Amino acid sequence: MAKVSRRSEAVDPFIVMDVMAAAAAKEAAGDTVIHLEVGQPSTPAPKGALAAAHAALDADRIGYVAALGMPALRERIAKHYRETYNADVSPERVIVTTGSSGGFPLAFLAAFDAGDRVALAAPGYPAYRNILSALHLEAVDLPTSLADRYQPTVAELEKAGPIAGLIVASPSNPTGTMVTRSELTALANWCDHREVRLVSDEIYHGIVYEGETTSAVEVSPHAIVVNSFSKYFSMTGWRVGWLVVPEELVRPIERLAQNFFISVPTLSQYAALAAFECRDVLDAHVARYKANRDLLMAGLPAAGLDRLTPAQGAFYIYADVSHLTNESRDFCKRMLQEAGVATTPGVDFDRARGAGTLRISFAGSMAEMEEAVRRLKAWRRG
Repeated sequence: MAKVSRRSEAVDPFIVMDVMAAAAAKEAAGDTVIHLEVGQPSTPAPKGALAAAHAALDADRIGYVAALGMPALRERIAKHYRETYNADVSPERVIVTTGSSGGFPLAFLAAFDAGDRVALAAPGYPAYRNILSALHLEAVDLPTSLADRYQPTVAELEKAGPIAGLIVASPSNPTGTMVTRSELTALANWCDHREVRLVSDEIYHGIVYEGETTSAVEVSPHAIVVNSFSKYFSMTGWRVGWLVVPEELVRPIERLAQNFFISVPTLSQYAALAAFECRDVLDAHVARYKANRDLLMAGLPAAGLDRLTPAQGAFYIYADVSHLTNESRDFCKRMLQEAGVATTPGVDFDRARGAGTLRISFAGSMAEMEEAVRRLKAWRRG
């Protein structure tokens, strides 16, 4: 048998995908499942984006475009930073990517060399660690706590040893918590003074219920910002996102993108350009997420899930269930099979402490949230 690379075998599975597969199997058997595991909006792309895509299909041959993205979309993203953050970002620093998932490898390859150590909060989005591992980079966990809203701190960075990079996510997946402007500024200053590259995951910007949203472009000229049309813009399957990078990284990332991807799907870029003009419907989605959050925060304690993060943004609640289980994978499996409610075990996000936690997504409808609470109450009573 021909070999299988060690780098691929070393990458952990993305456990939420296994949960989704188990939930699909249960549905295929005729059961109903309330999906609190899925980290995607339940709504389609806004109608304005769909109309732009239809128009492009009629008028454009949908061929390759430049590896850095369509100029009009790069310019519109730059305008977004002026409108939203009062930050002057040149369109030349904007790079359109195949979702944020396509942006992270480009950013990591351009900013780091094999063997470099990159720090990230635990709990955190598992794909960070898995992509770093596949690229022969070392992920360095920064232990966090509810007292720090599960966000990295300068104090923990001081204990991490030599690092080449820091990943910050605000709002965070899986906790829904945010860093304040002063905290992000402190992290950025720490990185800049030590020539550590700050990578700021901002894909949940726009989905914020409490607190001020700060972009890393406001506090550091050296940071890499990663964003996407998947979450706030409700365009997960269109696979389009963007990076904002320092000037010295534009050409290196362009060379990588040319060879890896040629270009981001052209049709998706037309739709993404139009999505910026659909704020009313998108903000209505955010209002619904907030109502869902409030419903779960009020209802879950009656089901024994009463140790919950103060979800300030995104559409996740991180629950401490260590008083109920010391094996979150089994707990979530039983919840799915016995109650028909799918959630994601915390081991997907925190290897050291995730056995006592789980993530709950509230991106669905309010009716689904109400039914989830009803089922979980009955399950816990049973």
